[in-house]
Amino acid sequence: MAQMKETVVQVLAPICGTVNVTEHCGETTFMIDKGDICDAVRELRDNPRTKFELLIDITAVDYFRRNHRFEVVYVLFSLDHNERICLKVPLEEYEEPHCPTVTDVYEAANWYERETYDMYGIIFNGHPDLRRFYMPEDFVAPETAEPLYPLRKDFPLMGIPGSLPMPEKNPQY
Repeated sequence: MAQMKETVVQVLAPICGTVNVTEHCGETTFMIDKGDICDAVRELRDNPRTKFELLIDITAVDYFRRNHRFEVVYVLFSLDHNERICLKVPLEEYEEPHCPTVTDVYEAANWYERETYDMYGIIFNGHPDLRRFYMPEDFVAPETAEPLYPLRKDFPLMGIPGSLPMPEKNPQY
């Protein structure tokens, strides 16, 4: 992986400048500015030195802090090199975070971005059909009518009273 790490840094340098790289439990992660994410994933996919042709997942992390509350996480895999990497994009917006879509690079991003939007409220600018994935379109707070996102750290642990019907206790079979 050490050789691939250096290769990825070299491939990303003309696009992103200095790339922050971290390793944890054998997983290599590269921090990318959100303005560079589309060019970065396209170059990582198309460059014969990297060939990360598979997008395995897109998700997010909510750190629940004022600066860079959210990070969007992209997991890429190269079949030719049998290597997996993560790209992380920190988002500055606190309430309505925005990130460019990568659906024009990886078609699979369509579903992953919709899921991330539905669970975290991250808006993927340019997405062809950004709408709720699991939750109903009208999943909002009863008092304020603000959209609710279940994987945000500020979402109540027991859910929102009255937002969705709860299962019956001791149902009769």
